[in-house]
Amino acid sequence: MPAVRNRPGALRRAGKTIHNNWQLYTMLALPLIWLAIFAYIPMWGAQIAFRDYVPAGGFAGISEAPWVGFDHFVRFFNSYNFWPIIRNTLVLNIYSLIAGFPLPIILALALNYAASRSFRKTVQMVSYAPYFISLVVMVGILFQILAVNGMVNQLLGLVGLDPVSFMAEPQYFKSIYVWSGVWQTVGFSCIVYLAALAGIDPTLHEAAILDGANKIQRMRDIDLPGILPVAIILLILNVGSLLSTGFEKIILMQNALNRSTSEVIDSYVYWVGLGSDIPQFAYAAAIGLFKSVIGLILLYGVNLISRRLQGSSLW
Repeated sequence: MPAVRNRPGALRRAGKTIHNNWQLYTMLALPLIWLAIFAYIPMWGAQIAFRDYVPAGGFAGISEAPWVGFDHFVRFFNSYNFWPIIRNTLVLNIYSLIAGFPLPIILALALNYAASRSFRKTVQMVSYAPYFISLVVMVGILFQILAVNGMVNQLLGLVGLDPVSFMAEPQYFKSIYVWSGVWQTVGFSCIVYLAALAGIDPTLHEAAILDGANKIQRMRDIDLPGILPVAIILLILNVGSLLSTGFEKIILMQNALNRSTSEVIDSYVYWVGLGSDIPQFAYAAAIGLFKSVIGLILLYGVNLISRRLQGSSLW
């Protein structure tokens, strides 16, 4: 009974709070509406992963399609493409994580101790600028540089080496994909760590200098512990998306010669669902749902391990 009597008062207080801060709630409403329309409402369509859905039935035909349970998942698990695709996806993402995760931290620490302000700003701008290059333009630049008559092969010719068809050789695909991605994102990722470094109490550095600590010791004992919570959160997010490569850059760089190492889950879903003569929406939805479930399990597991070991986590 007391809870029932207090409910009108709580509602009035909530209404007054919303009225007094309507500008903030209006700003909050826009991303919430976007999230509902593009993230939550489409979840209703995920049921086609468990149905024998035919695209001719349209959106309304989803609930009328025959229920087949886990048949599409079993089909994917038994496919000859399953293990090569999983292997390529894991290798590509782990390679990207190992190569791309520590470099922004190293760059942020180096810029934080740069003596010249103009030099620091110049390096930051140069490293940050590639982030704004379109994927299509960036892949086009890669094709030009790595072509048989491109700049890299011209340099190889100067030292007496034969030209290499980099984009046609499967063993080069992963390194080209990963390091071009590192070049494009290292500056943007560096900004997050620079912001974390700016929040470290400067009196800690003053005390360390008085104690005779050099820059390496200050990085090790002050800066790295200071940015560790941010690094752990970003690492958790990266591990959670370990099976999510994205298909845009893969599709742009992929060809018949390097497909044995470039085919990943996202690109396979694209080819199965949209790129084939007979679209298999239900099969593609099942593969995408499988990837999402594994990503959720990885995210929860890494978050749990981080909370128990370091005390830092997403929730």
